[in-house]
Amino acid sequence: MLIVKPTVKKPTQKEKQEAESWPIWEKEESTFPWEYDEQETCLILKGKALVKTPEGNIKFAAGDYVVFPVGLRCTWEIKDKIKKHYKFG
Repeated sequence: MLIVKPTVKKPTQKEKQEAESWPIWEKEESTFPWEYDEQETCLILKGKALVKTPEGNIKFAAGDYVVFPVGLRCTWEIKDKIKKHYKFG
């Protein structure tokens, strides 16, 4: 069985620069299910969240660079209002 989970890291300077041209998404504190039908790459600008997956929980916050792979089914728990740059595909 293929393990599908997000990856979290600190972005390189190049990744930060690329992300600046991406759209911005914001969401208040909330909990909701989500499924990725294409890869999403994000640079978290503000806030913090916990994403629950069958393989375990992933925490991330402002300053993190997160990649959500295709096929990921998860539950988002936004702990502090999120603001992020994002790109699909």
